[in-house]
Amino acid sequence: MRSALCALGAAAALVLLPAGHARAEGPEPDRDFTIEDSRVTESSGLAASRAHPGIYWTHNDQDAPLIYGIDSRTGKTVATLTMRGVGTPRDMEAIAVGPDGDIYVGDIGDNLDGSWDHVWIYRFPEPKVLGDRTVAAKQYVVKYADGARNAEALMVHPKTGRVYIASKNEEGGGLYAGPERLSSSGTNTFRRIGDVPWVTDGAFSPDGERLVLRGYLMAREYAWKDGRLADGGTSIGAPFQGQAESVTYTPDGSAFMLGSEGQKSRVVRLERQGAPSPSGKPADTPGAPDTSRPPSGQDAGEGGNATMGFLVLAGATLLVVGAKRLFRRR
Repeated sequence: MRSALCALGAAAALVLLPAGHARAEGPEPDRDFTIEDSRVTESSGLAASRAHPGIYWTHNDQDAPLIYGIDSRTGKTVATLTMRGVGTPRDMEAIAVGPDGDIYVGDIGDNLDGSWDHVWIYRFPEPKVLGDRTVAAKQYVVKYADGARNAEALMVHPKTGRVYIASKNEEGGGLYAGPERLSSSGTNTFRRIGDVPWVTDGAFSPDGERLVLRGYLMAREYAWKDGRLADGGTSIGAPFQGQAESVTYTPDGSAFMLGSEGQKSRVVRLERQGAPSPSGKPADTPGAPDTSRPPSGQDAGEGGNATMGFLVLAGATLLVVGAKRLFRRR
């Protein structure tokens, strides 16, 4: 079943990405890359390292307590971290790096939409030296003030360190704020502070002034002020991907990095509107390509095949998600 799902996602990606998208990897970090590690079959979260330029942390959806550090220059795994002290994860869905330099992992998925009365967040310091190692992690019990629910997006504010979760629901979810500081000795209650679309991942900008949320069929960037969403968000012109699962900012905040599930899944760089590109010129429109390099997957949503691509993606996504849920409920 899993191989069939991966094949379907790959087929959708081939239909939707323009010809010439694949190209040789260059030495420059924070660019499009392919996750080469065969162990990473369901990359469900993505976070840019604060300690190691060009490295992105990811993990599988439902797996052993493993975190992978991927070098964006090569797509190769340069660190495999085994979390100690957290038991067996149920459904790891998100990852973020906090202002304290710690890595936060959200074991927050619930494919039965409320079957578990609590979920977990894991936390450990980002290693100063890359490599394979075991890391001691703290485990936090999380409950929602308004009852159990499914979620795939966990965000840590880069200034305050406060943790937020966006719940996942086809008809719209909620944005939840955790306590000012997480406690490992009791239950951490997350309270709803706003409404969000159907969300599969999210991330704060490095300056903490923006929040990007993505789903299977959309990605929007919101202004963030005083611990709340400050506007209705703006589409970032995200690329079509087989099963859109992850998003983060580059460390300098000039672009988004968007990923999907599947073996050898592709992570695509998308320039931020108004942010300086590597060529020094601002990107004037959402999803504006960087003209200093060949076009990437973002161009698929800007051309004349956008409507056809959307229809194909919608069909493929529904098939993948539906089959995946049936598989997990067995």
